[in-house]
Amino acid sequence: MPVDTARFPLTQHQNPATPEARAAIVAAPIFGKVFTDHMARATWSHDAGWADRGIVPLAPLPIHPGATVLHYAQEVFEGLKAYRWADGSIHLFRPEKNAARLAASADRVALPALPEQDFLASVEALVVADQAWVPDAAGASLYLRPFVFGSEPNLLVEPSGTVEYVVTASPVKAYLTSGAQGVSIWVPQGQSRAFEGGTGEAKTGGNYAASLLPTSQAHEHGCDQVLFLDAKHGRYIEEFGSMNVMAVTRDGTVITPRLSGTILRGITRLSIIELLRAEGREVIERDIDIAELVDGAASGDIAEVFACGTAAVVSPVARLVSQTFDVTLGDGMAGPVTAGVRDRLVGIHYGTVEDTLGWMRRVV
Repeated sequence: MPVDTARFPLTQHQNPATPEARAAIVAAPIFGKVFTDHMARATWSHDAGWADRGIVPLAPLPIHPGATVLHYAQEVFEGLKAYRWADGSIHLFRPEKNAARLAASADRVALPALPEQDFLASVEALVVADQAWVPDAAGASLYLRPFVFGSEPNLLVEPSGTVEYVVTASPVKAYLTSGAQGVSIWVPQGQSRAFEGGTGEAKTGGNYAASLLPTSQAHEHGCDQVLFLDAKHGRYIEEFGSMNVMAVTRDGTVITPRLSGTILRGITRLSIIELLRAEGREVIERDIDIAELVDGAASGDIAEVFACGTAAVVSPVARLVSQTFDVTLGDGMAGPVTAGVRDRLVGIHYGTVEDTLGWMRRVV
């Protein structure tokens, strides 16, 4: 359904990147380090609701030292991508799902929900304004980062009376290995990402802050990412530092942790489940003991493990490492299920595989 991008009118940047500088960045993007010329903005208050919508020049945000986000982490965010197809058109992948998840995350930390029409209008208007920044190289895209935070100067522990909504855009390449070579995963002991009744299901910055130390430790052990276990028992796998996890058994069944309130409702996760079930493959959402993965990797009962998320899309896992085990999955390369679902999903993103489920939304 079309949205009214005029809800976010453009204020043109008076000193944008030169075409030469932009072309160099787009040709060799670095994930999350460089931003486009503009950003989307809107503000909320008790009296006015959501107002002051617009696409404005990218600039630092004025923020009071007493802003609630700085003291009580009242903040949520999203991540989605714009893809350039071979014909030059630009498309978003299921952005309405991001709109719904942002609203749900906001509700969990007592922030006002941004209406879906504002979310869609803001990301589409920003893509239109900065469409020259959308890469056309294989595997590259324009990463969009919408976020909402409490901006009221207030040291009382209570919801903010003023709120900012911003969307930035960055030309990016793949976040992790996107080919056949698998990544190594560190499984920390005694360090959890989330707990029952907490904010694990919300896409809020505090959850990711909890992953930074274990991820640094993973790098110290020669691993690319970290896999968290549940906080209650310390044995059931939940998710990677910033991605969901799936495994493939010897008979081709796909298993993935159930959504228990401590795991992010990944849109890529959901889409992969829908793709696999549509092709007739069994997908089971249940608790998965880390011992099942470790023992299964050794015996061959677990044939493949892969990470999935917006940034990485699908990345095969080659090794699982901890203080007590070090196992390799298969030959350390992407298995047929991992490679197949990645090829189908990426093909839908870039328009080379038919989008029979109507997931792609054309912007330009």
